[in-house]
Parts: sequence; C-alpha cells; structure tokens
Amino acid sequence: MIRRLVALCFAMLAPAAAIAQLQPPDTTIRTEQVAPGIYMLIGQGGNIGVSTGPDGTFLIDDQYAPMTPAVLAALHELGAGTPRFVLNTHWHGDHTGGNENLGKAGALIVAHDQVRARMSTNQFISFVQTATPASPPAALPVVTFSDTVTFYLNGDEIHGSYAPHAHTDGDVIVQFRKANVIHAGDVFFRFYPFIDISSGGSVSGLLAAVDGILGMADEKTRIIPGHGPLATRADLMEYRQMLAVTSDRIRALIKAGKTVEEVVAAAPNADYDKKWAWTFITPERYTQMMYELVAKELSPDRS
Repeated sequence: MIRRLVALCFAMLAPAAAIAQLQPPDTTIRTEQVAPGIYMLIGQGGNIGVSTGPDGTFLIDDQYAPMTPAVLAALHELGAGTPRFVLNTHWHGDHTGGNENLGKAGALIVAHDQVRARMSTNQFISFVQTATPASPPAALPVVTFSDTVTFYLNGDEIHGSYAPHAHTDGDVIVQFRKANVIHAGDVFFRFYPFIDISSGGSVSGLLAAVDGILGMADEKTRIIPGHGPLATRADLMEYRQMLAVTSDRIRALIKAGKTVEEVVAAAPNADYDKKWAWTFITPERYTQMMYELVAKELSPDRS
C-alpha cells in the first residue's frame, strides 16, 4: 500500500502544462509519534517531520499544495499551530509544494542554497521527462545556507547538514540531537531510490550521505525516510548495502563494455528486485537509472 501511494506522488510529476490541474487523489494524513513532541506525517508526498512545543511548530517538508489543509488539520489534532518554520530537505514538489501556502500563513521557509536556486528557475527531470516551471516568489525559501543550520527550539537542537550531490544537489539531513531522531529526506527511501541525475544527484554522493547518517545514528535512533515507514539504523544499513552491491554490479558490467540494453536484459539485481522494486522504480527502470548514473561517474564528460 505504501509503495502504491508513493508511486501516485511520482506519477504527479507531469509536464508543466498539466501541473496546475493535478490534485492528490487522497488528502488523508496519518500521524505517527516518533519521540515526545516529534511526529511523522504520512500523506501523498514525502514524509513530513514535525516538532511541537512552547517555541512553536517546526516542519520538515510540506508535501503538495492541495495537502496543506490536511497537514494543518493534522497539526491541530496535535495541539500545534501554523508552522513557525519549514525546512525543505530538497527542491522536489512533493516536499516543497506547500511552501507557498504556509509561507503566506506566516511560516519562514528555510532550505539549502541550491533549493532556492532550482525552485527559482525552470527545471527538467530527464528520468520522468518532466518540465517543472519556476515556483512563485512566495514559495521560495526566505533563508538559505550553504553547509549547516541549527534551530534551538522546543528543548532540542535541530541541526541541518548539507549532503552534496546525493538524491539532488541540495539535500539536507535533519537531526534532532537530544531526541535522537533523524529526518533523512529522499536520501533514504524504504525501497529502490530515485536519484535525480538532472538535479545533480549521484550514486557516490548518495552513499556518502547515507554514511553520514549512519555516523550520526545509534541503535536507538529513529529515522524518518523521505518515503516509506519509520526506520532504524539497521534498516538504513540494509539500504546502504543494497545501494553498494547493486551499483557495483552495474559498474562491473559497464566496465566489461555492456550496453544499457544488455545490462537490463541481464537483470543483474534480480535477487534484490522482489524486496526493493516498486511501481515507480521497477527493476528495469532501476537498472537504467543506475546505468546512467554509474556511466556518468566513470566518464564525467558523458552527456
């Protein structure tokens, strides 16, 4: 069920002319407590992180614009008000679509420099052949940073750190240092990931980002992935192993001179496909994506 819901989110990455008319088929939000005062909101976009307390409401990502009323209703059920801050983990619309609504409601939008840069201009995601127009000014982050940012709120230190060229070129990992909770954004999917090569994503950068999270985490850490159920350090280690093994297999085939068609036909990761493949990232699409990413890393001048 979770994989089907995430697939619907990515299916909504449609040509620019159709974007304004798309509506999530279901605006239901499910709330899961992660730690005292910290929650995960699950809906039609990326998982939202929430911190509530005397200093106000802090949000990590905000899903699609039509989800905003449901997000605010879920916050109300928690006794939380309109967000004081929203921190975007990267630029994709299923994580930033609510920016304009929440910004107009008084939230301060914060993100990495590259998030504002990408949201300010037209983008094209080659993997889904999708054009995304520049966001309206009210949706853009008001505060940006290049490396790290820390919020001292609700009795915790909420630390955001830049993960270069991972899922995109603007990913941020968010750590609640006292609560021992991490929001990984789309650096961590609970299934085969989407790595956006058009937005500066890379396999090596993704692995480095995951290693960074593993270095922050211990056996008691709760990890909020960009998509999928709440996770542990052990879950992230399994994901890391899958990424390393599957990309290494494809790298070996590329070095052996195999074409992308030959590699797809060989199904090099068939033993992982049953557990990790899903509607949007099928075994074939994962192999094609990894082939392009690995080939580019092996030949940086590759177009």
